[in-house]
Amino acid sequence: MDSHKQKAIVEGLLFTAGDAGLSRDQISEALNLSDSESTDLMSTLQEQYMNDDSRGIEIAVFAEKYQLVTKKDLSDYIKLLADSPSPSSLTQAGLETLAIIAYKQPVTRVQIEEVRGVKTDGPVHTLLARGLIKEVGRNEGAGRAILYGTTDEFLDYLGLKDLSQLPPLPEDLEEDEKEDSDLFFESLKNGLEQKN
Repeated sequence: MDSHKQKAIVEGLLFTAGDAGLSRDQISEALNLSDSESTDLMSTLQEQYMNDDSRGIEIAVFAEKYQLVTKKDLSDYIKLLADSPSPSSLTQAGLETLAIIAYKQPVTRVQIEEVRGVKTDGPVHTLLARGLIKEVGRNEGAGRAILYGTTDEFLDYLGLKDLSQLPPLPEDLEEDEKEDSDLFFESLKNGLEQKN
């Protein structure tokens, strides 16, 4: 395999590995290279990225793992992007699901679906991908269903110090599941509006 193909494979692997990065052993194994060959390959790639002003990324080593990172001289531009409001907001289904998890956590997907009355695979996946919820354990019952809870990113998203600052729910909640869903959604929506 020629060096151009090896470099392309390493780029793809590093991109896929993301923050987890790749060790020299993983690179050696993936490309069937000796330790010294993979070290030489990575040194060459690092130098090429560092010296190429037309690239916005470089290869760094953290905890003996190679990672693709943005170049330091682009930090002002990246900060502008990070500080700008997100163009995509959560859908109503996502907000409802997030509200149910926030107020009832830890909660299983089945429990969320009982309150909402519809499947929640999509909204749960979106919330996990955005880092607003996480798996917090397993239910003790049959099947050991995953329990979901909110994350620190959720608190940041709403501008809260902790969950005790969530808008209070009315004390006279009806048992009707649709009303529960509406109340959860309205409380979270009001919290978001107060933040903005």
